[in-house]
Amino acid sequence: MSPTSRYDEFYRQSIESPEAFWAEQAKLIDWQTPPARILDADKPPFVNWFVGGTTNLCHNAVDRHLAARGDQPALIHVSTETGSEKTYTFRQLHEEVQRSAASLLALGVGKGDRVLIYMPMIPQAAFAMLACARIGAIHCVVFGGFASGALASRIEDAAPKVIVSADAGSRGGKVVAYKPLLDEAIRISSYKPEAVLLTDRGLAPMALTPGRDHLASEVAARLPSTDVPCTWLAATDISYTIYTSGTTGRPKGVQRDTGGYAVALAASMKHIFDGRAGETYFSTSDIGWVVGHSYIVYGPLIAGMATLMYEGLPTQGMNREPDGGIWWRLVEKYKVTVMFSAPTAVRVLKKQDPALLKKYDLSSLRALFLAGEPLDEPTARWISDGLGVPIIDNYWQTESGWPIIALANGVEQRPSKFGSPGLPMYGYKVKIVHESTGEELTGANEKGVVAIEGPTPPGFMQTVWKDDARYVNTYWKSIPGCMVYSTFDWGIRDEDGYFYILGRTDDVINVAGHRLGTREVEECISGHAGVAEVAVVGVADALKGQVAMAFVVPKDSAVLGDNARALALEGEIMQRVNDELGAVARPARVRFVSALPKTRSGKLLRRAIQAVCEQRDPGDLTTMDDPASLQQIKQLVQA
Repeated sequence: MSPTSRYDEFYRQSIESPEAFWAEQAKLIDWQTPPARILDADKPPFVNWFVGGTTNLCHNAVDRHLAARGDQPALIHVSTETGSEKTYTFRQLHEEVQRSAASLLALGVGKGDRVLIYMPMIPQAAFAMLACARIGAIHCVVFGGFASGALASRIEDAAPKVIVSADAGSRGGKVVAYKPLLDEAIRISSYKPEAVLLTDRGLAPMALTPGRDHLASEVAARLPSTDVPCTWLAATDISYTIYTSGTTGRPKGVQRDTGGYAVALAASMKHIFDGRAGETYFSTSDIGWVVGHSYIVYGPLIAGMATLMYEGLPTQGMNREPDGGIWWRLVEKYKVTVMFSAPTAVRVLKKQDPALLKKYDLSSLRALFLAGEPLDEPTARWISDGLGVPIIDNYWQTESGWPIIALANGVEQRPSKFGSPGLPMYGYKVKIVHESTGEELTGANEKGVVAIEGPTPPGFMQTVWKDDARYVNTYWKSIPGCMVYSTFDWGIRDEDGYFYILGRTDDVINVAGHRLGTREVEECISGHAGVAEVAVVGVADALKGQVAMAFVVPKDSAVLGDNARALALEGEIMQRVNDELGAVARPARVRFVSALPKTRSGKLLRRAIQAVCEQRDPGDLTTMDDPASLQQIKQLVQA
């Protein structure tokens, strides 16, 4: 790696001269008033970016493109659940967002008011987000289909004036009625919204509460005008809050600013994703998660790209028939140039016919980005060989809003290393520190906590919503001896400066005094040819403190019903771990299951698996996709 490479110089400028660097990036967006001060870090760890500047996220995502590309595609919606496809141009998107904004204004929403959005993956969800940004309301998107208790706690925390929802979502052909869940959440919440604005998809019957509930179609029909100008906001004004997934106890609302976020996304679209105006971006995430905010709604539109919003499974065709090639069919049809998905989704596709990767013309695709969980090397190799384009893992969090570690191929092409998300991105001072002393570990392959030194770059969370003390204590005081932001992830840095994420600091297994990251054991097991997916958890053990327990989805489902074959495969897997990581890392048992418990966004529910193994209450499971998967583990453990 050349020490004078273009990216190294780019990164150095961002760290050594942050004001000059970000003043240059700020030119990527429109400002109504240019910022007077680029960086205010006078009260660490709090940071204010682009102080004195005024701008608007919706203007930058929609309005500013009307003159040059008003008739180009902006939002492409595809639902394999309802068999529908619809494309909105920037001009049509502008009209829809204004109609949504006028509806919110008619219901009394103003600047600084909160609007909670509880929606499936339909265009109206994106319209509502952009409408809030347009009028200066703070949106809080809650993952659609969240159970009533979890939804109620978020309603109480956000205190929204209006809730935007729909009759139902659909997943795998099964309709999920949202309205009863929402009604129950409002009933049990101590805070009551003034109004509920509902899109009726005709999927489930919907009882309306008089005086509170309004059909979006009826509100829009009564509007005297749908012409709503953008409200110019201070760069430091709040754009949205989003609750971190997997939060225990009180919901933790990540609070994001307006100007810093707009600049961060514009810069990331150029430097990291190499996205170009007029092209198509396809993120397979959900607007309930931060990836959906940053890279389904705001990022691609700010860059002048069309964004493909998808409702459905990765293995389901337009007529609900099985189709493991649906995503590749869409890449071909809409000439997708940049795609963003999750390792879990790729592991699902790994079970499909590999010929599906060769069936479609994927020549438009320049790169596939993956994030949300660590990407194991076998999965990375499989998809890389299949697609023949760079596979770029990237590491970030709800809190950061955009990638912390990745490859900035828009600045300089760097090779991907399987298993590594890459290098620290511009603006991030990423360090590996000792978890109990705070000492920086500078040697190659020294394991410690991945931490970020302040000031954090634009787009990073401002604070925890309504709780500055919680922000400081949770994130900035967890490592003794130094004030750094803890990611709560273990990592190492190799001799070339590439980082490797080894799993959560709280997912460490301590076997007879030996500390093991579950990621390391999972990586080893997933390299076995007979393994499709694996989850490893630490389970309490009277003798060793903890032992590793592995749950494997075999590639050949016949293993599930054949004890002899299961025993043989278990032996091979144990031997593999023994050979690669040593006897201390060898799981106490390898159990075979047809599916692993996951959230609907695809994250493994390791805590729930661990709780079931230890015969404890697994806690809140409202985000679980398939409850039968955890029941199967329970039966295996108790057998």
